Amino acid sequence: MQYSQETIEEVRSRNDIVDVIGEYVHLQKKGSSYMGLCPFHNEKSPSFSVSANKQMYHCFGCGAGGDVFTFLMKYDNLTFGEAIRQLAQRGGVTLPDEDDSPAAKKMRDQRQILLDINKEAARYYYFQLRSEKGKIGYEYFRKRELSDETMQKFGLGYSNISSDDLVKYLRTKGYKDDQIIEAGLASHDEKFGTHDKFWNRVMFPIQDINQKVIGFGGRVMGDGKPKYLNSPETLIFDKSHNLYGLNYAKNARAGHMIICEGYMDVIAMQQAGFIQAVASLGTAFTTGQAQILKRYTDEVILSYDSDGAGTKAALRGIGILKEAGLHGRVLNLEPHKDPDEFIKAEGKEAFAERLKNAENTFFFELRILQRQYDMSDPDAKTRFYREIARKLCEFQEAVERENYLQAVAARYNIAQNDLRSLVSSIAMTSEGGIVKTAERPKSGIQTRKDPEDASLKPQRVLLTWIADEPGIFSTVRKYISVEDFTDELYRHVAERMFTGLESGNFVPASIVSLFQEEEQQRKVAEIFNTNLVNIETKDEKEKALHDIIMDVKTAGYDRQMKELALDDKDALRKTIEGKKMLEELAHTRIVLE
Repeated sequence: MQYSQETIEEVRSRNDIVDVIGEYVHLQKKGSSYMGLCPFHNEKSPSFSVSANKQMYHCFGCGAGGDVFTFLMKYDNLTFGEAIRQLAQRGGVTLPDEDDSPAAKKMRDQRQILLDINKEAARYYYFQLRSEKGKIGYEYFRKRELSDETMQKFGLGYSNISSDDLVKYLRTKGYKDDQIIEAGLASHDEKFGTHDKFWNRVMFPIQDINQKVIGFGGRVMGDGKPKYLNSPETLIFDKSHNLYGLNYAKNARAGHMIICEGYMDVIAMQQAGFIQAVASLGTAFTTGQAQILKRYTDEVILSYDSDGAGTKAALRGIGILKEAGLHGRVLNLEPHKDPDEFIKAEGKEAFAERLKNAENTFFFELRILQRQYDMSDPDAKTRFYREIARKLCEFQEAVERENYLQAVAARYNIAQNDLRSLVSSIAMTSEGGIVKTAERPKSGIQTRKDPEDASLKPQRVLLTWIADEPGIFSTVRKYISVEDFTDELYRHVAERMFTGLESGNFVPASIVSLFQEEEQQRKVAEIFNTNLVNIETKDEKEKALHDIIMDVKTAGYDRQMKELALDDKDALRKTIEGKKMLEELAHTRIVLE
């Protein structure tokens, strides 16, 4: 939905950027701004600046920048609509409904009721775990070596052995039986009536990326069946498009995500400091979940149990990652079964080392494939090599195929030319065409990026200066117009800035929201965050301002001269008038009001 500028500004005004970013980044006041370590790249010295006056942030290290909406979009991988809705809720702003039809309103109300019921159920399970009735569940988690802090972080709970405790509790909160059933928390039959879906289980609340409880997983205490039970699909819970632990993992900034099988694996890894761990929700890893991960990373490490079922899951996951365009690796947990067991036995340092050395998915597939062949038998060995050749044919890019061919030849002691011939032979029979011999990348001189137009720096300095000290605008306006800015983006920024200042209603951050592309938002933030030299006296300030205005005016004149049409009858007049204006400005003393 498109929101009006008035709505956007109201939401912005209710969410001070220092307060919002301060919830994610440790900030310390330095001069008129706040500084911290940039959350978008690794650094040891703070270069991330947040300005309360401008309501903008800018990193002098990596160049990231924007307003409060941009920050949430980049940090949490949200769309603009998701960011504005999140901030509106935070600031208590009522947004216009996306659809005012009765059906749409009914759907929104229905979703909200289900969210409220799940939230109430999570609170109930949480307190039951810490009561005398939940002692068995609490002891189970303690045996799994979970700290109280971790149990609290994940909202772990317990469902009592009685079969209708939750239903009775939710009824006291005003919810009807059909609503509780629709939320996936109860069932109904003739014999027992409406009764709890979960009982005598430790409970794992499942949250979406906005920390809202959308479902539950429960592990039975004892030998009951099924061992794990999950909420059914509901209006708010789609198993194939959610991941357990993503509400924390999305902020990990580890450069990769880890996908594993179970809730306890995620919790154990996150407790050990590996926040990037997530798990599928009682189902096999899906393409929808892969697409979700793609929003946050380019690389996924598969961490499945080291048994046969885990190996099959990893092989299936590799195909899903490829389909989603994600780079994958496989974590070797042997001799241990799962991440939880590995960390308990060998510690988090050893686990970090295993992550670092996680196996390339192609070589993992070959290693598993090799188990099917007796490598001491020449015939079996040849058949294995043919399988390798078939897999090499799957690479569409010649360079990538050649790189893997060379690596495989070295690893399995095959002559490169022999393997290359085998690949071509396989391709001819199975794909109907000969695979072309991979061409090696041609050497050549890379073109260097042109340095930034030197004329832009004084323009940035001027705009930053005006934003920092709006009082100088009345002086600047006498000499500088929007057309004096040489870059289209700068002219757009100057136009909105000048209009806002003339009307007495200007917030620098409001300009960021005018641009859709992240790169444009970054450049706008950079424009308003140019380092200014500290000038003490009024005379020095006036001289510095004169020099900057002169530079901007000169650059504007040069641009206008270049853009003059050859058949422009007024070209000579414009040229003479422009030169005269620059000469007069050179001898004019700038006086600040």
